[in-house]
Amino acid sequence: MGKAGTKGVSRAERERQIVDVALEEFGGKGYSGVSVAAVALRAGISKPLVYSYFDSKDGLYLACVHRVGGLLVDAVAAAGTRSGSAQHALDTLSAIFTAVEDCRYAWAVLYDPALPPAGETRDAVRFYRGRLAAMGAAGAAGLLSHAGHDDPLDHQLLDHVWQYTVAAVMRWWSDHPDQSAAEMTARCARLLTSLGAG
Repeated sequence: MGKAGTKGVSRAERERQIVDVALEEFGGKGYSGVSVAAVALRAGISKPLVYSYFDSKDGLYLACVHRVGGLLVDAVAAAGTRSGSAQHALDTLSAIFTAVEDCRYAWAVLYDPALPPAGETRDAVRFYRGRLAAMGAAGAAGLLSHAGHDDPLDHQLLDHVWQYTVAAVMRWWSDHPDQSAAEMTARCARLLTSLGAG
């Protein structure tokens, strides 16, 4: 990641550059393992400048959450065109992979277990997680309904399995950064086909 610099750069561009650096820092080390000073140093700017843009560490993390939360929600929503079909699961995974290929830490930032228990940042995380969870539940319900299965516990169980599966896949991908979005999609297609789900 290059330095953000301070001269001849618009405020919007400088904010984007700082968030780019912060995403990698927070995504790689977790909320509790990152300081504003470390982000500023890596971005090649002063710590007071970061504070002037984001007010606090929480403000900086909040900007990261909005960036990745919007990215993930938009990607999953766009993948909903095949809702109710077995292909929907793969379409959703592919959309997530493609959306975050250049922002591999997106999932880690949104699902960091070490976030503060309350406040604006936690509220934003809950909002985006809730949107993603609701779309996942709707997709699972659509798949079962399409197959003629209306048992509420079946719906609940499949939703539970889906949520944990996506989290596990994203963790695996973060441990294998050499894998491209296309390679991950192909790998998941093989697995889903083998399981009879794709």
